[in-house]
Amino acid sequence: MSTAPILYGAAYNVYVRAVRLALAEKGADYQMVEVDLGAEEGAPANYLHHASFMRIPAFEHEGERLYEASAITRYIDEAFEGPALMPDAARDRARVNQIISVIENYGYGPMVWIIFVERCRAAVAGRQADEAKIAAAVPQVAYALDALEEMADKDGPQLIGDQLTLGDLHLAAMLAYGTLAPEGAALVNARPRLARWWDGMKQRPSMQYTRSPLEH
Repeated sequence: MSTAPILYGAAYNVYVRAVRLALAEKGADYQMVEVDLGAEEGAPANYLHHASFMRIPAFEHEGERLYEASAITRYIDEAFEGPALMPDAARDRARVNQIISVIENYGYGPMVWIIFVERCRAAVAGRQADEAKIAAAVPQVAYALDALEEMADKDGPQLIGDQLTLGDLHLAAMLAYGTLAPEGAALVNARPRLARWWDGMKQRPSMQYTRSPLEH
């Protein structure tokens, strides 16, 4: 009998949410262990046992320990029953991997750590937004979103035609924060394919179930 996996991480974290979305779409039960690396007390003393680079998320299932969100979501897709989250065709799988790579390498930093943090979280921290940083990040995000817009299917409800994939989940986890800032929302709305996709994606039950505590 398979044991429920354990997910280590903070519910507000983008990459943790991508993993939670994959688990939700698979209909898989799991145990969530909150690990907030930014907390005053830091990570639990044994966390390095789960993640060599002291990052979140980490994942444990039947003795297998994994870290790095994209590796975890791929494992979830292959190890758990439920709808496939990667296409059968090699070309479409390559497109999904390319989408995830663009998000991780070119979108996440400027969209979340600059635009979202400066516009939406700076006031919570008791400081003014750094407008210069936001202005510099906007064209970086635009460039990444242009690439994603070009890769996105022009007719299908998902990024790759009709099938929900890991690319949809990784991008949704990022845009859930990015579009809370007016600059991020405008960047997505200016791209018809992404705007149409995002309107549908954010209504999925998995998006509601994994809603971040910072989405207010």
